[in-house]
Amino acid sequence: MKDLTSSDADALIADLGAKARAAAAVLAEASAERKHAALIGAADAILKAEGAILDANAEDLHYAQEKGLSPAMLDRLTLDPAGIRAMAEGLRAVAAQADPVGRVLAEWDRPNGLNIRRVATPLGVIGVIYESRPNVTADAAGLALKAGNAVILRGGSESLNSSAAIHRALVTGLAQAGLPETAVQMVPTRDRAAVAAMLRAQEFIDVIVPRGGKGLVGLVQREARVPVFAHLEGICHVYADRDADLDKARRVVLNAKTRRTGICGAAECLLIDWQFYTKHGAVLVQDLLDAGVEVRAAGELARLPGTVPAEDADFGQEFLDNIIAVKLVDGVEEAIAHIRRNGSGHTESILTESDATAERFFQGLDSAILMRNASTQFADGGEFGMGAEIGIATGKMHARGPVGAEQLTSFKYLVTGDGTIRP
Repeated sequence: MKDLTSSDADALIADLGAKARAAAAVLAEASAERKHAALIGAADAILKAEGAILDANAEDLHYAQEKGLSPAMLDRLTLDPAGIRAMAEGLRAVAAQADPVGRVLAEWDRPNGLNIRRVATPLGVIGVIYESRPNVTADAAGLALKAGNAVILRGGSESLNSSAAIHRALVTGLAQAGLPETAVQMVPTRDRAAVAAMLRAQEFIDVIVPRGGKGLVGLVQREARVPVFAHLEGICHVYADRDADLDKARRVVLNAKTRRTGICGAAECLLIDWQFYTKHGAVLVQDLLDAGVEVRAAGELARLPGTVPAEDADFGQEFLDNIIAVKLVDGVEEAIAHIRRNGSGHTESILTESDATAERFFQGLDSAILMRNASTQFADGGEFGMGAEIGIATGKMHARGPVGAEQLTSFKYLVTGDGTIRP
């Protein structure tokens, strides 16, 4: 399906949306056991379909290489047997969690005799728009299903074949559990008109979750008429405080930057306290240089051999590459001020043995995730014990930080009286 007109795209999304609405009504009342069975069945089906998924991924990689995608994007797109096992394990981990639907969030009695309960409920229909990460197909569908939601998936054009192969396995799990196969649907086209149609489909979609780079997320946030859970950029900072343990700092800084440079939790800026630098020298910078990282350094650090002089624009930049900006600061207050000016509200880490300084860092910043003596690469729902996550939300309404199954619920009030009337 190509070259959709606006009306064609609206009709396509309306059809998917109507089916999703009907499926969501069934899922909202589905038992925890049935949802568990669907997730386990999907995990088993993904493992059985390993060959088909890898073949589909090979087609996508060829297509992406022909388009000239960057190495970082090709890395995101690539699947291997370990990645397929990780998808299955993620689904099993989500299945093993307590059912988030029906939880009593609060309960109280009123003097007038009313009993009031606030109870978790599904959101309804979730639209997920993502770029070249086929594993998001399984993560998003699994989390949505666990929370009793239907989902409409629009994967990146480069990952269409991989995502479709994974989707078929997910549908197998639904069918085996006796749940509607339309609970998880994929937009069957690369045409971007379908994205625009999803963004204006308030009648059918309750929330949009974009998963991708700044261009995609910015587009969704600008044009969506449907509520959005998103982060625009992952400009993550690591601050090496004067009271940091040197060995811990060296391990964390290298991991935060180099473990995977193309993910939103990768460190993009290193701030070093002057007193740490005076005591230990340029060891953190040298470690990065030795690891092949391009270090864009400001001020005193720019004199270090092997560094590249930083420009102002390098601070507040999401590189998603083997590049980091570094700068000396005078204490935690200057670090906080720098992050407030240049951060994106995603994840920041302080390296310190001082409880008081760590507490000041935690209080002074309002990013979705704040860490102490830990790599920013832990900014991931799986690492938070959520099994998987559908994204990192940096907004302040409803969901914030890793968005797991629990964050994909809303609530309603259940009020019980005994012939109670209002005077």
